[in-house]
Amino acid sequence: MFLDLIVGARPNFMKIAPIIREIERRGDQGNTIKYRLVHTGQHYDRNMSGSFFEELGIPEPHVNLNIGSGTQAEQTSGIMTGYEKLLMQQKPDLCIVVGDVTSTMACAIAAKKLLVKVAHVEGGIRSDDMTMPEEINRIVTDSITDYFFTTSETANANLRRNGVSNDRIFFVGNTMIDTLLFARNRFRKPSLWDELDLKDRNYIVLTLHRPNNVDDPVNLRWLLDEIINSSKGLPIIFPVHPRTRKIINSFSESLSSTVSMADPLGYLEFNYLVERSLAVITDSGGITEETTVMGVPCMTLRDSTERPETVTMGTNELLGTNPDAIAPAMQKLLSDQWKKGSIPPLWDGHTSERIIEIISKLSL
Repeated sequence: MFLDLIVGARPNFMKIAPIIREIERRGDQGNTIKYRLVHTGQHYDRNMSGSFFEELGIPEPHVNLNIGSGTQAEQTSGIMTGYEKLLMQQKPDLCIVVGDVTSTMACAIAAKKLLVKVAHVEGGIRSDDMTMPEEINRIVTDSITDYFFTTSETANANLRRNGVSNDRIFFVGNTMIDTLLFARNRFRKPSLWDELDLKDRNYIVLTLHRPNNVDDPVNLRWLLDEIINSSKGLPIIFPVHPRTRKIINSFSESLSSTVSMADPLGYLEFNYLVERSLAVITDSGGITEETTVMGVPCMTLRDSTERPETVTMGTNELLGTNPDAIAPAMQKLLSDQWKKGSIPPLWDGHTSERIIEIISKLSL
């Protein structure tokens, strides 16, 4: 059996890495599954060097389409064209896409048009927010997917409502958590830990990158001021996304000295900070999964989430995008009234094993 594994952005590698490791493990035992790791090059990340792949325990991509940046349409067409050429050279038995980036949708379309079956890891999740490009990617991808590997019963229900039969839905858990648990004992202290004299549970980690939070300078400033004013002098560690830093640099007044802005951190360093923090404030989806498993309080500055289990079961609270919601949440945190949370079913580090076991039995 020959598989294509599609990645387009840094988080995709976290989701695909455990699948690769499981294929390799079975290969050592005589299993005949082969794979081709295809990086579309949708996002360039200077931190993705050889050491990045070594940390994840995977090889560098076999193919890089080097699509690069552009508009949504330019990227979609470029990825489809590049991947189609690759498929014309050699078709896999199955194309595996992960997550919800443009590469996920574009490669799924290209594969299906050439009659290659598609499996979607993390299929079925929905935010019900059509202003998010990722939501469109999810809906389009799932409309043509053959096999769905899901993270929750909520995702299963979403797929069933769209007419997907049960024999195509496989509730397996979360490969992001496979990677987290694989790497947890190797989390690495970043240099800023000692530079800032940080202490366990005595600082907050902040990440912001979504357009509705950061693109308007007035709104971003209001948001940051609310976080600063309600944190009662706690250090705020802020690995800054490039688009966010550009807006902050336009401010007429600098931020409080309690905020330490840093360049984006590597996976092992960032999660070292998260695991030891008092709380995380974010507009990311993936981070809410990691904080849930690590038992770290999390505040999500979004109006919707495609990962509701992090709220209903985990340590995450959905605050919305109104900065006025931050102070009451911080009061709850600082008075030690934050919920403890629990880990969702099958988020146990063995998801990739279940996925490959199922794939090995499919009639392709």
